[in-house]
Amino acid sequence: MAPPFVFPSNLKELEEDLEEEGLRVLCPLHVNGLHPSKLDDLVKGVTFDLSDRELFRIEEQDVFDRIYSLVKDFSTLAPSLKFNLVEALRSNLSVLLPSIDSLSRAAESSPGNHDDGGHVADRVASHRNALKIYSFFLLSIATSEESKTETAASSSKVALQGRKKHAVCAWNWEAQRGRIINLIANSLEINLSLLFGPGEIEDNYLSYISKCIFTFYENQTIIRDEEARKGLGRIVGTVGTKLGRTDQTCASILHVIHKFDYAVAPIADAVASAEQKYHDGSLAVALIREIGRADPKDYVRDTAGAENVGRFLVELAGHSPRLVSTNVGVLVPHFGGESYKIRNALVGVLGKIVAKAFKDVEGDVSSKSLRLRGKNAMLEILLERCRDVSAYTRSRVLQVWAELCEEKAVSIGLWNEVASVAAGRLEDKSAIVRKSALGLLITLLQHNPFGPQLRVPAFEATLLRYKEKLHSMEAPQSPRLDGVEEGVEPAVTASPVGPRQLEESVSDSCQPDQTDTQEEVLPDMGNLEQIRALVASLEAGLRFSRLFMSLMTTLVQLLASPNVTDVENTILLLMRCRQFQIDGSDECLRKMLPLVFSQDKAIYEAVETAFLAIYIRKNPIETAKNLLSLTMDCSIGDLAALESLVSSLVFKGEISSGTISALWDFFSFNISGSGVHQSRGALLILCMAAKSSPSILGSHLSEIIDIGFGQWSKEDPLLARTACLALERLSNEDRKKLISKNSRVFGSLQNLIMGFWLPDKIWYTAVDKAITTIYAIHPAPEMFASEIVKRLHRTVFVNGVEGEGGSHFECLSSVPVAKLGRFLFIVSHVALNQLVYVESCVRKIQKQRGKKEKSGTLPENSEVAEAHSINAELGLNATVDVALDLLAERAEKEIISSGEVEKCLIGYCAPFLSKLCRNFNLLQKYPDLQSSAMLALCRLMIIDPDFCEANLQLLFTVAESAPSDVVRSNCTIAIGDLAVRFPNLLEPWTEFIYARLRDHSVTVRKNAILVISHLILNDMMKVKGYINEMATKIEDEDERISSLAKLFFHELSKKGSNPIYNLLPDILGRLCNQDLPVDSFYNIMQFLIGSIKKDKQMDALVEKLCNRFSGVNDVKQWECIAYCLSQLTLTERGFKKLIESFKAYEHALSEDSVLNHFRSIIAKYKKFAKADAKACVEEFEDKIAKMHEERKEQELTAQNAKLHQQRVGTLEGYLTKKKKGQKENSDIVTEDENGEVVDPPVQEETSAEKENLYKSSNLSTKGSRCGSTTTSTIVEEVEVQSPLSTRKVTLKGKTKICKGSALKGSVTNSSVSRRATRSTRRS
Repeated sequence: MAPPFVFPSNLKELEEDLEEEGLRVLCPLHVNGLHPSKLDDLVKGVTFDLSDRELFRIEEQDVFDRIYSLVKDFSTLAPSLKFNLVEALRSNLSVLLPSIDSLSRAAESSPGNHDDGGHVADRVASHRNALKIYSFFLLSIATSEESKTETAASSSKVALQGRKKHAVCAWNWEAQRGRIINLIANSLEINLSLLFGPGEIEDNYLSYISKCIFTFYENQTIIRDEEARKGLGRIVGTVGTKLGRTDQTCASILHVIHKFDYAVAPIADAVASAEQKYHDGSLAVALIREIGRADPKDYVRDTAGAENVGRFLVELAGHSPRLVSTNVGVLVPHFGGESYKIRNALVGVLGKIVAKAFKDVEGDVSSKSLRLRGKNAMLEILLERCRDVSAYTRSRVLQVWAELCEEKAVSIGLWNEVASVAAGRLEDKSAIVRKSALGLLITLLQHNPFGPQLRVPAFEATLLRYKEKLHSMEAPQSPRLDGVEEGVEPAVTASPVGPRQLEESVSDSCQPDQTDTQEEVLPDMGNLEQIRALVASLEAGLRFSRLFMSLMTTLVQLLASPNVTDVENTILLLMRCRQFQIDGSDECLRKMLPLVFSQDKAIYEAVETAFLAIYIRKNPIETAKNLLSLTMDCSIGDLAALESLVSSLVFKGEISSGTISALWDFFSFNISGSGVHQSRGALLILCMAAKSSPSILGSHLSEIIDIGFGQWSKEDPLLARTACLALERLSNEDRKKLISKNSRVFGSLQNLIMGFWLPDKIWYTAVDKAITTIYAIHPAPEMFASEIVKRLHRTVFVNGVEGEGGSHFECLSSVPVAKLGRFLFIVSHVALNQLVYVESCVRKIQKQRGKKEKSGTLPENSEVAEAHSINAELGLNATVDVALDLLAERAEKEIISSGEVEKCLIGYCAPFLSKLCRNFNLLQKYPDLQSSAMLALCRLMIIDPDFCEANLQLLFTVAESAPSDVVRSNCTIAIGDLAVRFPNLLEPWTEFIYARLRDHSVTVRKNAILVISHLILNDMMKVKGYINEMATKIEDEDERISSLAKLFFHELSKKGSNPIYNLLPDILGRLCNQDLPVDSFYNIMQFLIGSIKKDKQMDALVEKLCNRFSGVNDVKQWECIAYCLSQLTLTERGFKKLIESFKAYEHALSEDSVLNHFRSIIAKYKKFAKADAKACVEEFEDKIAKMHEERKEQELTAQNAKLHQQRVGTLEGYLTKKKKGQKENSDIVTEDENGEVVDPPVQEETSAEKENLYKSSNLSTKGSRCGSTTTSTIVEEVEVQSPLSTRKVTLKGKTKICKGSALKGSVTNSSVSRRATRSTRRS
């Protein structure tokens, strides 16, 4: 019988001589030194011994030594030899396993035969030895090959650049790996107690297998092999569960999942499979408890390990939710840990448990109730975790709630509570939380149990009818159901009516077309309890609908979020709200349209996708109706966004030709039910489409003229303006056709301009567009416009005009104000369009010259060509450009020609207009005339620089003092235009431009901030010393203006190297001198400092702000500067500069508020300071605290000295007055009992005076920080005491000076003084 084989710790240990008896290697062979032929014979001999003879030949010393030698140098063998050896070992082991079962049958057949019993024992020992040897050699081969594979994989990156070499007969280890591992798993799953005895399996055997298996788990290549992965999982489950090595397996598993993230999911699957296979969850329970007993601080230090452990728990809960649910209590304390990754995992675990562990609850009532309470407790934890300190955890909780809603694991009673939590998280400061909250709200809508339509009015009407029905059913049954009604609760979680029944009865009632019919007939819902449950469900649905309706304001704000994911998910939620007919969703989706101008491509694509999904249908008429609905009650910004979208979709072919035809039918009233408003909307959409395809309008010119300028324009005044826009969008070919046919379109335009049949508000916009259209399509627009102006001039001024424009005032009394205002508007708009026309002509000429030069065409005459080339070389061709510029300048000058003797038509109107605008008394009577006149004046100023310079003071005066907000607002906008056209003229008026920000009108301030923002951000105006006016608007009372100011500074911070860094000290100094509330100042500076991101600029600001302390004695400025310093994010360098600048601000540390700001700086820096820098920080903290105390003492001493000086001055004045009174007094003084000279009346008077004196002295003493309560001063023979002592004056023979007093004086001849005082009083 062969000696027993004892598992060594490694392969080479078999060659060592140990004291223990066992099978060891005695004669190892050096395989590396053998000839290939001999090596081949050796392998063939081993395989022959193992295959053709007994399985147990491996126990023989010779065979064992030879196999050992081959396994030891397995990597050096040829591929064919490797295959033969592995196949021999693997096949023998696979044959050995079934034969082990025969041992049990042999033992049962001869239980009393001792000879047979001994024979069976020998057979068991042989089987045990063979099993261990085969397993050992196979695992050794697997370990060797895996280590070689890892080495080859690491070196393959270097060898990729070289020439690839392919083996003739490659050794396919991947095919053998899974077969070997599964064979080892089979060997462990048999009844090993037959070989080792019950509970006596060798520890070395199992520990070696476990060590190899967990080594394999560290190799990602093995994990990717599905066959090998399943085999490893079987081994782990068998060893850890069936064979009782739970603790050791648990420790190995925790080690692997802490280090290797790719092993988490396979190990979790293995643990769950073991529990399901052996019905024993001891391994899983041990892992959960071991994780629960871990110190939460360990997970803070090991973030990667915490994430892997968390993933393992979630995977395990997904595979075995009920097992984890019974042991989740040991994990709950980790919710209080600092590692957010563990909290995220626990949230996921609870979600898996709630979704899967409580689906099919079996058992009695008590067990069901217990499990239900457990589920509710977990849901409460999930609700509580929505307020976690970590944004990652809050986001993960919301994602888990969404998963639970998809799994239908949330009861209807919690639906509103979850929706309320998600709605609150929309205002979270973290973008990932807002994204998860939006996703949860989308899921809640999609899977809501209240019906497909959630309109609040329909819910309210249906709920009211069912409540009436419930009251009518309760009334006759109330005497019999007293006891029952006491226990009835309005909760809907336990209602017998489920969501399906609710959909059948409620969803139809939400249809707007069916509400009238349902008022008469209600579906029969059965008994009273079902009606109550339905009412409760309807109330829950109504709350759900109202909640989403209240979210519309927040969703509109999220559409303006700078975060792309916020905008994308908000659009998706609004689309879902519109699908479920949430009130207000359509209006919010309209506010989505301006986002089409976003520079972010993702936002543009999201808006375009939503637009296509909502408004574009397969039916052209439906698409046309949807587009028409967008044009109704639409703002200018929405129309611009709609135009961009429609033109883009037409260009891409998303809007079909059928939709264009349907729009023409709406415009031409060919569709029944279409009105004039639909006609105008259709023409507007067609104009938008013509921006990318101008030929759309050419085929319907006659209809545009007939309808746009006909009788329909009187019903809808905006129709004429839209028709002008359509004419302006015509293609060049259509314009030529229009002119060649001598169309009546220009007559229609002239009638529109000179007619008075349009309302004032519409007339101005229509005429504006009509004049622009004339200059766009007429071949000689200046001639046609001049005729219109002349005719209108004759119409307004009946008596005509002779000479200068000043004579107009003689006939103003007979001129209608409305006509005059319209005349001035037309004149100014014609002048402005003439300027644009001149510039367009110049550009056209320059473009033609450029094309000619680019094509390189030369004159045919050689002499002309030679002259042309000579001029080009000499640079004489530039004179053409100069001449062109001079012509353009002259043409622009002639529009007004205010400096010439001979004036043009508009030149006569300009002086008149200027004088009219200066006549404030007249314009105050007619506010509308002032608005038109100032608008016309501003337009003429834009044209001519001389006219502009002459009227600038008038413009700024009106912009400041005009009573009308509209006039001041128009002037503010015009100032911005003038600053763009004539920046040198406007530069001296910069201060007055900023002054518009202080206007009391919100509209004027808003326009002013828009104008200034445009000028500064486009480098048209320098950022001068008045930028603090813009900063104050951050705290404007109007939210719109505050947002615009913040947007300005945000955009300004993106320019260059952030100009705010250079402007901040100046803004700080100016804001300190303004009377701003403290909170407003703090908010402004906090916002401005927050826009500075670079550490280098932060460090430089520290030095700049510290230097501002020097030479400043105002406590308010100290506090402001210290606050700004506290808002900076200091680096190590910045904090060093703060310490080095100590001398600059040490005098300000006497103030408590300044000291508190410096302490906040230190506290903020301590959080991120390095360990070696903390000592320096503490030293600096002690230094400023000490300086604060010293400055306090110095200040206290200075106050005491000043107070003492004031007292001295008061006493000296009193004694001087008393001395003068003594010289004038000549009365006789009597003596008292003690021999003192006393004058009772004088004593009373002087006592009263001293009492008043010391009252004032005591008051000042109490107000000061001095601690004295009594003042005693004796000068020469006069003793003065505090009011607490006896009030009298004594005369003594020597001078006594009180300690600490600085007073010195003398009183002479006091008796004479008293006589003089008495005589003065008597007289």
